[in-house]
Amino acid sequence: MEFKEKMLEYKKKLSTLWKTGKIQRSSRVTYDVVWNVILFVLVIGFIGFIFAGAVGAGYFASLVKDEPIRSYETMAQDIYDYSETSKLYFADDVYFGDINSDIHREETTLENISPILTQAVIATEDEYFNEHKGIVPKAILRAMVQEVTNSSIQTGGSTLTQQLIKNQILTDEVSFERKAVEMLLALRLERFFEKEEILEAYLNIVPYGRDASGRNIAGVQTASKGIFGIDADEVNLPQAAYLAGLPQSPSSYTPFVNSGGLKDEAGIQPGINRMKTVLNRMYDMEYITKEEYEEALEYDIVADFSEKSPSPRETYPVLTFEIEERATKLIKKILAEEDGYTSGDLNKNEALNKEYEELASRALRNNGYEIHSTIDKEIYDAFQEIGKNYEHYGRDHTFTVTDDETGETTSWTEEVQAAGMMIENNSGRIISFFGNRAPSLDNHYNYATRAVRSNGSTIKPILDYAPALEKGAVQPGTPIADYPRTFPNPGGAPYEVSNYGNASYGMVSARRALAGSYNIPAVDTYMKIIQDNPAKEYLEKMGITTLTSGDYVQPSLSLGGMDRGVTVEENINAFSTLGNNGNFSDGYMIEKIVSKDGDILYEHKSDPVEVFTPQTSYLTLDMMRDVITSGTGAYLNSQLKHGGVDWAGKTGTSNDYKDAWFVAINPNVTFGTWIGYKTPASVYDPSYPLNYSQRNMKLWSEFINAASDIKPELVAPKDKFERPGGIVERSYCSISGMLPSELCEKAGLVKTDLFNEKFVPTEKDDSLISGNQVLVDGKSVKAGSNTPSEFTNGNGVTFNPEWLKRNGFDKLSDLSVLYPRGEDGEKWRKIGIPSGSAGSSIEDDGKAPGAPTSVKKSGNKLTWSKPDNNDIVGYRIYRANSSGGDFKLVGNSSQTEYNIGDENAVYTIKAIDYSGNESKASSEFTVGDKPKDDDTSNKDKDDDNKDEKATDNKDKKNDSNNKNKSDDD
Repeated sequence: MEFKEKMLEYKKKLSTLWKTGKIQRSSRVTYDVVWNVILFVLVIGFIGFIFAGAVGAGYFASLVKDEPIRSYETMAQDIYDYSETSKLYFADDVYFGDINSDIHREETTLENISPILTQAVIATEDEYFNEHKGIVPKAILRAMVQEVTNSSIQTGGSTLTQQLIKNQILTDEVSFERKAVEMLLALRLERFFEKEEILEAYLNIVPYGRDASGRNIAGVQTASKGIFGIDADEVNLPQAAYLAGLPQSPSSYTPFVNSGGLKDEAGIQPGINRMKTVLNRMYDMEYITKEEYEEALEYDIVADFSEKSPSPRETYPVLTFEIEERATKLIKKILAEEDGYTSGDLNKNEALNKEYEELASRALRNNGYEIHSTIDKEIYDAFQEIGKNYEHYGRDHTFTVTDDETGETTSWTEEVQAAGMMIENNSGRIISFFGNRAPSLDNHYNYATRAVRSNGSTIKPILDYAPALEKGAVQPGTPIADYPRTFPNPGGAPYEVSNYGNASYGMVSARRALAGSYNIPAVDTYMKIIQDNPAKEYLEKMGITTLTSGDYVQPSLSLGGMDRGVTVEENINAFSTLGNNGNFSDGYMIEKIVSKDGDILYEHKSDPVEVFTPQTSYLTLDMMRDVITSGTGAYLNSQLKHGGVDWAGKTGTSNDYKDAWFVAINPNVTFGTWIGYKTPASVYDPSYPLNYSQRNMKLWSEFINAASDIKPELVAPKDKFERPGGIVERSYCSISGMLPSELCEKAGLVKTDLFNEKFVPTEKDDSLISGNQVLVDGKSVKAGSNTPSEFTNGNGVTFNPEWLKRNGFDKLSDLSVLYPRGEDGEKWRKIGIPSGSAGSSIEDDGKAPGAPTSVKKSGNKLTWSKPDNNDIVGYRIYRANSSGGDFKLVGNSSQTEYNIGDENAVYTIKAIDYSGNESKASSEFTVGDKPKDDDTSNKDKDDDNKDEKATDNKDKKNDSNNKNKSDDD
């Protein structure tokens, strides 16, 4: 009750105050005060906002005042100027890998990117991408607040456009100035470019961590292939989400370690968590349904990760390095020429050359070139497999070196290394090569293109015989004397030359000398033309670049004795000249270089250089055929799988057996192999089942057999070398090389061979003259004044003294060094040696020769043994009716036999020497009654048998040595 009473009392007072107007007056004052205060605050706030905006705008203007106004063209060039990895190709556009680069990137277009992937990127990186004009205003306000409050600078929240600007035009510098310029350029970029262009550029430049090989990658196409093994237009939803999440922290989220291969489970999880975050954002933005979202969360993304795969440098290390180096040289030349420099300018200016080398290397790694090589993939793969697994290289070699100062000894072991190369004759195209047995252990060294070694006897066809054929100094049948001798050596001691095993072969044809790789005829041939400087006139034209000033004048060059040597590539390339009708096509491995825009920056064009005439080339090849059919390369025939191929080849060995070579040519290609140690040492190993030359030829054969299986029409053609016009077949005297004479025909020494019709001999042989002669110890010698006439041949043939003198043979102490081996040698021995010539003078010692021994009957013949005298010319046969009777001369013989009948009689034999001295009579031999051999006769017979046996053993040993001989170097 009391409360109600009080309330009524207050109500009455309030009514009284309202009626008097006091409350109204008081409310108006309060309202006016509050409104004025609010209005004041609003005015002050607006003025402050305007001031702050003006300050911010002024500050922003001050930050970007030095930034130039960029045109569309400038910005387009900057935006699209992102590095792209250059690609490597085998022949026929077969891709095999990328150039080694700091970051690998393959450009693509938006049309080739899955729409779900672009949605994932927008949802993750820039949800307002399709609405904003390059920047998001709240980001600008946040930056201003951070500046005013002096808080730490944060750069998050950039739009895709800003990120593109940062990556392609600006740097990663963290400052307000860079951020202001970034925003300005982003606004400008959005004016010039469509959203699709900006998004495409962004997706090509953004980094994505590593691929399965451990390489750093950028660009969504590279990432898709490197992480999942598929193209960017093939990714599914979980894969798209995973890729979209990587750019925030590529190294953390990538599933691969830097050496290649997957991280462990804990290392993979951050990337999976990031993928789920991306999926959630896609769901929030309604790019995907709830069902798709949940299904993607359960997806096993790990199962899609690519397995570790070797990079091109791991799969094709030697080839990759070789192509990179050659491509760099070509690009260097292109870049220099664009700037007005020539190759000569670069060669003269080391600093300029180095500058363009760096520019070329950078361009190769960043400009997205396509490098198309000439290398046939199938043949190259086969070569690597064969070279790696070949079983007959020979044994490893242990080297030991002692330091002269410290006495410390160092030892190491090396395996036999090998190299080979195949070049197309008419173009110079390098079809394939083998460069290293163990490239990973030898820093990917390419022995086929870098190792400079003596080419030994392989130089003989291209420096000695072909140039001599070209100049008409020799023809295939030209006789060359092969006997120990020395040759003049400018500025040094006379050059002593010997054949393999110190053997000599007498007068041999140039054809036979090359087939057998005889050294003395090769030097003799070279010395005929050395004054014309054949090294410069021919070797240089055939691409040999390693010659020194000393090489041009040294006779040792004719046997491959060079100051430096040659590479396998240059040696084989030089040989290919012969297979191209004498025209040299420089070997090349880069077919063309194409820009990422499809423009051909470089394309090889062969420019053959004429070195030899077709006639010289064909004659040289025909001689080299004999190397394989009957010479030092005859082992090859048992190893070839594809018969009937027209191969012409040459073996070669350097001094001390440090290098073994074999090079052969067919109408399409030239192929050669080399074996040796990296540190030069002998590859000779008599205990190995195959000699060093056979080991190399067997390797050569395995390479060729495989290549012939793959490309038979190229490597094993059915066509033969085509004989050009101007080649004729003519007979000649094998003693002198001149046209046959009647005496040469009588001696049985007329041969037939091929000639360049320009150099067919026009004069008749004059090496022989008629004259009485007698056989002395199996050799034909001009009869002396006291030589019994019954033993001479009145129509005999003798060497012409003038011919001997003209050729310097009159100074020989023994003309028998000119006698060839084999059947021809026997014919030479029947040619008389003129009086006054070396070997023709047989002095009368005044002593009678010994009596013949071991007289016996063999069939209808009486035979005996020759006494131990070297001047016997024949025997006189005496007959009596009984022992001790009156012996009368019944005949004579130049041989140790005489035809008799079965009539009972007694015979004795007397030997006659060159001066007419007659021996005592031999022991009597009775025909009809069984003769009794006295002890002396038996002893003589035993001695003769011993001599014959010893001779036989010696001949067999010589035959064995000759059989094992593989090359005369």
